[in-house]
Amino acid sequence: MRGRLRVYLGAAPGVGKTYAMLSEARRARERGKDVVVGFVETHGRARTAALLDGLEIVPRRGMTYRGTTFTELDPDAVIARAPALALIDELAHTNVPGSRNAKRWQDVEEILDAGIDVVSTVNIQHLESLNDVVERITGVPQRETVPDEVVRRADQIELVDMAPEALRRRLAHGNVYLPERVDAALANYFRVGNLTALRELALLWVADKVDEQLGRYRSDHAIAGTWEARERVVVALTGGPEGDTLVRRAARIAARGKGADLLAVHITSADGLTTKGDPAHLVRQRALVEGLGGTYHQVVGHDVPRALLEFARGANATQLVLGASRRRRPLTRGVGVTTAALAGAIDVHIVPHEAIAKGRDRARSGAALTRRRRLSGWALALLGMPLLTAAVRPAGLTLPSEILLFLLLVVAVALTGGMWPALTAAVLGFGLLNWFFTPPLHTLTIAEPENVLALAIFVLVAAMVSTVVDLAARRSREAARSRADAEVLSTLAGHVLRGESALPSLLARMRETFGLSAVTLLERGTERERGSEPERGPEPEGGPELERGPELERDPGEAGSSGDWRVVATSGGMPATSPGTADHDVVIDDRLVLAARGRPLEASDRRVLEAFAAEAAVALRQQRLREAADRAGPLAEADRMRTALLAAVGHDLRTPLASARAAVESLRSTDVTWSDEDRAELLATADESLIKLSRLVSNLLDMSRLQAGVLGVTLEPVAIEDVLPHAVDDLGPPPGRLVTEIPPGTPEVMADPALLERVLVNLVANAVRHSPAGRPVRVRASWHGDRVEIRVIDRGPGIPPEAHERVFLPFQRLGDRDNHTGVGLGLALSRGLTEAMGGTLVPEDTPGGGLTMTVSLRRAT
Repeated sequence: MRGRLRVYLGAAPGVGKTYAMLSEARRARERGKDVVVGFVETHGRARTAALLDGLEIVPRRGMTYRGTTFTELDPDAVIARAPALALIDELAHTNVPGSRNAKRWQDVEEILDAGIDVVSTVNIQHLESLNDVVERITGVPQRETVPDEVVRRADQIELVDMAPEALRRRLAHGNVYLPERVDAALANYFRVGNLTALRELALLWVADKVDEQLGRYRSDHAIAGTWEARERVVVALTGGPEGDTLVRRAARIAARGKGADLLAVHITSADGLTTKGDPAHLVRQRALVEGLGGTYHQVVGHDVPRALLEFARGANATQLVLGASRRRRPLTRGVGVTTAALAGAIDVHIVPHEAIAKGRDRARSGAALTRRRRLSGWALALLGMPLLTAAVRPAGLTLPSEILLFLLLVVAVALTGGMWPALTAAVLGFGLLNWFFTPPLHTLTIAEPENVLALAIFVLVAAMVSTVVDLAARRSREAARSRADAEVLSTLAGHVLRGESALPSLLARMRETFGLSAVTLLERGTERERGSEPERGPEPEGGPELERGPELERDPGEAGSSGDWRVVATSGGMPATSPGTADHDVVIDDRLVLAARGRPLEASDRRVLEAFAAEAAVALRQQRLREAADRAGPLAEADRMRTALLAAVGHDLRTPLASARAAVESLRSTDVTWSDEDRAELLATADESLIKLSRLVSNLLDMSRLQAGVLGVTLEPVAIEDVLPHAVDDLGPPPGRLVTEIPPGTPEVMADPALLERVLVNLVANAVRHSPAGRPVRVRASWHGDRVEIRVIDRGPGIPPEAHERVFLPFQRLGDRDNHTGVGLGLALSRGLTEAMGGTLVPEDTPGGGLTMTVSLRRAT
């Protein structure tokens, strides 16, 4: 049996997660439960450490990485001990490279699979889905994350909460961090605003988890009634123009309850043929709902009120918003009245709107059959009946047989021409049967009552068959039309998915689909925008077929009081410059209109055109959002770089400056008489510190130039044996630590000498720093074809294959636990400089242990 997982979730470090976990463990032990400590990190907090007294601690596993020994959770030891409950702190922790599992939560999964209960802790900033949100709030990147699903699967989640002011007091009293770290923490991560935002994120995340548990409980226990634990507002959309009003009203109702959900639902016919909503209205209203933070749903059902209430109860809705009925028939109960009568505990709001009592806008469906078939039906009815009468009279058949023959002809007429020719044939057949075949003949009198019944049934059956055939023909036409519309939309989606720009694809396919000469998306400018240049959309793909509107002359008569019309995008011939100059115009919203030129459109075509227009508006908004995101991306990256730079370089700049200053001040001091040896040592210290500082500043400046794309590169033939000595002199590694193996006849490479020297300096420095004492670093050159490769080989601890690319991220010191090894720019800068010279830099595992950095450059011709 799998063990149970309990997680203490905190909004920020220091709220007391570990303290609460240890307190629970002590209570469990007092109740006689077998409890062990698998891994607990006290962070030097005395009160937390005191709770460990008396608890059995499973020995940790020692791991050596890059010459430093670390201790990690030993899941095998915990499983071998087989306690009833194990305490494992910091669920999101990243294990030391070389461990069996990369993350501690994976260790916990193994322990749970062994049937051991686990209590763990995690902060809200470590959840994968909120990691980027927390970074934007606090400005501090979180490298260690745990998938949300791992925490959501926990059997119990308890929020450890604390007011921001109380947490700051704990910090100030030294109960969280050491005194020297308190001021920086209070001024940065632990600001009141940051803590308040993190607290809200934690509360909302836990609320979602509780809501999920409540939904599961209601489902498991078949509870259909509404539990008003949280406000959920459902708005019913019919596809009519009143939907915008309903959505906004529902959003205002939802806004009154903090954290309330807004859901919009449209009920469609189960047969898929009857369309009561306007697709254009639904597309626009869906965008409105999602823009207000709600969700859009589509439900299939025969009975609209019952389907609507089933959805609302399934969503545990507390309030339902519907529009007042638009039906003209006063004696019928509308959907709103019926829904309110069946709603039970759900509050129903029936909202009045401007379209009340105007009826539903139904497009004329047109005749079900073609004109040719209708004419054929009329001809068969008017000529076929007399001809059948002339053919049957000499045969001497009985009246039932004659009625069946006439009914067969009526069915043929119905199949050919539809309902009205068939009804005409039935009436004509009734008269002919009565006059020529029903005694007394040649009169309209019918002597036998059963003959009256037979003729009446003949007329009734003929009418029923005619109606059924006509309805079937209409449904077939509707199905064909729906299939054609679906194929059009499917083709459009295929073009967009294949990579075509959404807006150009929409306009071009719209023009092709409806056979129009030009389709143009117009936007009305505001008064502030008058006189400015017309907005330019994206460049067309695939040639001149889709052209961006030229600077069109504006017609003064077309300029509205709100501003002038301008072409956003167009496809085809001469575009319409305003709605008044178009053959067809579709109003999308207050500022956007789709203007089309070309053939007249049927009402059914116009409905699909309106759906296209609504999608074009969505595509335009998405395009502008992408453009804004593209503009903001470099700014955000630069801001992130500056933030990381300020956070990373403080110590690294101060250390060499402090060393050089101390050496210079010592030399200037008159209180001490320095020997020549001491003076030389102080000068060497100052020189070494200034060299380190110069290298650091050079790396920072080069990285900034790389990020800005302004790094100057001059490629020329360069001999590796000429560059490498300068790199070695600049680096100054200890004697015997560097072995160069440059074969005679090694070709020259196309490179910038100064940049190549910088690359080699960084790579060799990195290799020397991580190689054990007494193990040399080797630099080898080889060539194959038109590429020359330079390998920098060390015998250090190496890097796991999954972390090979991470080492090239700026400000990464993979595995380093101190702040004395640079800001982590060396490898990132080396790759950037190598790629700027047209080469590549890739890491490889050194056979026998270690890491090999391979620089590949183009061979000089």
